[in-house]
Amino acid sequence: MKATTGTEFRHRHAAHCESGVAASLLTHHGVPISEAMAFGLSSAMAFAYLPFVKFAGFPLIAYRMPPRHILKGMARPFGMRFRFETFRDPAAGMRRLDELLAQGRVVGAQTSPFWLPYFPEDMRFHFNAHNLIVYGKQGDEYLISDPVAEDPQRCAGDALQRARFAKGLMAPKGLLYYPESIGCNEVTADAVRRAIRKTVRTMLGPVPIVGVRGIRMLAKRVAKLDPADRLSLNYAGHIVRMQEEIGTGGAGFRFLYAAFLQEAAHVTGIAELAALSERMNEVGDGWREFALQAARMIKGRDAFDPGKLARMLHGQAEREREFFRALKRAVA
Repeated sequence: MKATTGTEFRHRHAAHCESGVAASLLTHHGVPISEAMAFGLSSAMAFAYLPFVKFAGFPLIAYRMPPRHILKGMARPFGMRFRFETFRDPAAGMRRLDELLAQGRVVGAQTSPFWLPYFPEDMRFHFNAHNLIVYGKQGDEYLISDPVAEDPQRCAGDALQRARFAKGLMAPKGLLYYPESIGCNEVTADAVRRAIRKTVRTMLGPVPIVGVRGIRMLAKRVAKLDPADRLSLNYAGHIVRMQEEIGTGGAGFRFLYAAFLQEAAHVTGIAELAALSERMNEVGDGWREFALQAARMIKGRDAFDPGKLARMLHGQAEREREFFRALKRAVA
């Protein structure tokens, strides 16, 4: 699509906002990569149970590395320099966006979907790490490539400003970003191997709240939930929401990593990675089954059984431990 300000830009639908934005920005600048490759190459696959960080009153549970990890992870494989800009003054932040668009730049932005009017009302929630691309402006409307939307969107200036300067956890502070330079335009086997080894270290590492050990810690917490306490159901609901609604979700990230491994097998010539891709899909299926069982308990279709949910989480931890051990051997 040709914008009033800016250059032609091709919108791409994606499974996850940050990996979708990273892939679209690189492709726009002559480095055609898939969303799955951006996700895997940045070693974004992870698990973290953070009881000291509260989200809606409950512990933060993450199935990927923190926001901006994927964008920053593009730097080394592609010899790339990203420029990140934040603002204290919302008006200054909007003026800077207009300047960049007038220069013909395609600009990434961090926002809250709660303030984006093109989101269906029942899908709006306060999450301050939603990424999108602004590729032009017509009148007071900005032209938006939102990776989770099937088609390009338009957003009025005041709404986009509220979304960029939302308050709270992970406040975006008007964050804008764009590539300044790209030194390499192909994915190398060395970069893929390095990224896989880094993910293995994260998932099998010694930190008790991260990776496989983090899944086990969450399982132990779930096992202690009191079935008679109404808040216990809310806790289980929070796990499902963090897994399936915030970002791409636990299972979604596993499926995305499986797609990366398929591509990685071709890039590296390691055929075993293709077989491991199938195993990763099975791990994702396990997370989906956990969410389904928890949701049935929350809706009262099945009796609330924290012990059963805890056992399912321990099972997921064991599957992921065996998987990442096999992945480590494959790229040794």
